[in-house]
Amino acid sequence: MRLLIVGTLEGYITAAGKIAMKRGAKVSHTDSIEGALTALRAAAGADLVMIDVKLDIATFIDSLKSERITIPVVACGIGTDAAAAVRAIRAGAKEYLPLPPNAELIAAVLEAVAEESHSIVCSDPAMLATLRLAEQVAPSDASVMITGESGTGKELMARFIHRKSRRANEPFVAVNCAAIPENLLESELFGHEKGAFTGAVARRLGKFEEANNGTLLLDELSEMHPRLQAKLLRAIQEKEIDRIGSSQPVKVNVRLIATSNRNLEAEVRSGNFREDLYFRLNVFSVAIPSLRERPADIPMIAEHFLRKYAEANGLGDKRLTEDALLMLKTHHWRGNVRELENTMHRAVLLSRGEEVGPEAIMLTSKMLAPEGSAQASIPADSPVANPFAGPGGTVPAAQPHAPQPAVPLVVPPPGALPTSYGPPKGGKTGPYGMAANSGAAAAANAGGTGAGLAALIGRTVADVERDLILETLTHCLGNRTHAANILGISIRTLRNKLKQYGDEGRNVPAPGNDERATA
Repeated sequence: MRLLIVGTLEGYITAAGKIAMKRGAKVSHTDSIEGALTALRAAAGADLVMIDVKLDIATFIDSLKSERITIPVVACGIGTDAAAAVRAIRAGAKEYLPLPPNAELIAAVLEAVAEESHSIVCSDPAMLATLRLAEQVAPSDASVMITGESGTGKELMARFIHRKSRRANEPFVAVNCAAIPENLLESELFGHEKGAFTGAVARRLGKFEEANNGTLLLDELSEMHPRLQAKLLRAIQEKEIDRIGSSQPVKVNVRLIATSNRNLEAEVRSGNFREDLYFRLNVFSVAIPSLRERPADIPMIAEHFLRKYAEANGLGDKRLTEDALLMLKTHHWRGNVRELENTMHRAVLLSRGEEVGPEAIMLTSKMLAPEGSAQASIPADSPVANPFAGPGGTVPAAQPHAPQPAVPLVVPPPGALPTSYGPPKGGKTGPYGMAANSGAAAAANAGGTGAGLAALIGRTVADVERDLILETLTHCLGNRTHAANILGISIRTLRNKLKQYGDEGRNVPAPGNDERATA
């Protein structure tokens, strides 16, 4: 992790920097906001900024937004000045860190704000085979194309390949090609000179130069405009890039990894993606199986997120009951691991006591289920299904369940995977998939498909489409990219639909936190 410290901090800067370096961070320092902006525009960059609270944090964060530099900012100050902390948070800082520095506090901030835990949790043979294949190709410099449905963990796989490569100690830079507007993506990738266009207030190096000698991940590459695909192809072939507004090419040494949740061969046939670029990037292909195709991973991943969000919310240890686990095993998981993570986060907040039962498991409906897959929905006895069914209109208490033996789990530590990716000897290794729902989940589905279709009679296709799009966007917490992937439409089509709904006076969910800078 690269840490940039801004300000003098009255001599505590050295101590804070040493603590961060002991925790594995690469630390750089500048005294002023202008110096910080210059450093962030350069190839060195940073993953996290710690800035003296006495500096103008609001101006600094506004400058970052205007230049489309997305980076978490932590304010630091001498002592525990509550007023200064409030001003910093209101200005846009993620956290306020009191000084003199405390080693554990700095470590916690680095982990929480930078979110550098990229471990892969798995035990299913299908996923283990994929990991071994990725590990085999990682030491080379060959370009890699990672394919898979939305939410399967394509970026995690890219980071895994980078960690196992000879470039592991060099930068790993990721660019979401779908989340950045078309007219800005060229500048993000290749950089620009001062005055190259309106808003180019200074020279800025692009992601290619930032990732020099390291790895560059082009996420959701299929969304890139064909004109920009031609410039990317030249950069790959010639190993040099042209900044916007510059006449001098810049040599780069970058290993490229690309991801897509679409069938790129079909995109090539339809003319949406260049064939020559496809073959340049697809030197080696890694296909990540969907969560439906790796059922043995479902209990392990669910327990992992259960612990994560129970700890994050200060709720103590929680465990899944057998009935709740059965619901998870039989669900369609159209959103894959991302959907499972959201489900477990909700379950932690809805559950009462140490056990998480079916009443706390809130799943997506049949409308989003892939054809032919098993499906579970909101159970009939869930407080979400009937929130005021208790005495006096109160939420009913969860029914107790007998304790069940825990499933053996293996959660690899951040930054590494053990040689054997599965559970210890004697643990469960076979598939956990079930043929059909039972219990509360079956009761919730008793209405059948016919009843659901009958409710649509009398409505126009446009009305049903609008409700589906808005409900999916709400499920994705406003994230346009994830919603478009689930709906099977392009990000441009989704944005056009949302603009239409907004003009009609509909309530359109705001963009997610990771898209606000580029929406």
